[in-house]
Amino acid sequence: MAETITALSEQLFDALQKESFALLSTIDHETGAPAMNAISWLYAKDEKTIRFAVDQRSRIGTNLKKQPLVNLTFIGAGSVHAVYGTARLVAEALDGVPFKLACYDIDISAVRDAMFYGASISVAPEYEKTYDKRAAEKLDTQVFDAMKKA
Repeated sequence: MAETITALSEQLFDALQKESFALLSTIDHETGAPAMNAISWLYAKDEKTIRFAVDQRSRIGTNLKKQPLVNLTFIGAGSVHAVYGTARLVAEALDGVPFKLACYDIDISAVRDAMFYGASISVAPEYEKTYDKRAAEKLDTQVFDAMKKA
């Protein structure tokens, strides 16, 4: 039986120091079914905590109020990483951001390698912003600065 890892590895921590693509799974507050959303405003605060921000009106926030258990799936640093934990609200609204974002911390309870046997991730997923690049860069800077101050 593999040992349960309860913190981010140094490689995973380093990979989560910049804007990243991840999948956040919550439990839907109405149906009780798994709910998944792609997020990018996240970073590893320390080896036991991942911080993320989402629109206050997002269903994610409503789901977390009822059931704070989450799974964050990160594809990168050579593998698929499943990070399990409990989300807690850090700020209902981030200061210095032009719209209302809620900020959460995931207190990590387990980190598992979720990649199938005999393979590794050679290229992490990439995405591009489909709106004004300068506006996107300015907003991202505002959000990450506010998250670090929250």
